[in-house]
Amino acid sequence: MAPDQQFPEFEQALAELEAVVERLERGDLPLEEALSVFERGVELTRHCQSALRAAQQRVEILTQRDGPPQVEPFAAADSRDGTAV
Repeated sequence: MAPDQQFPEFEQALAELEAVVERLERGDLPLEEALSVFERGVELTRHCQSALRAAQQRVEILTQRDGPPQVEPFAAADSRDGTAV
């Protein structure tokens, strides 16, 4: 991807990443197309990880009290498998 090309919002990037995984799991893509799709998946993964790190930093700043930030566990209503994206 060209450095000046914009990434979609987190939710859109995650949805696109899920579609990429589904395409690759089918196993019916020619090798060159599969490599291209995989490359896009890696780019989306990095984008999502970066967005999640930024969100975590914002949460840490917002929950900061007197002294160092207090990281508090977040109880998600719906957790997939617990692995990082």
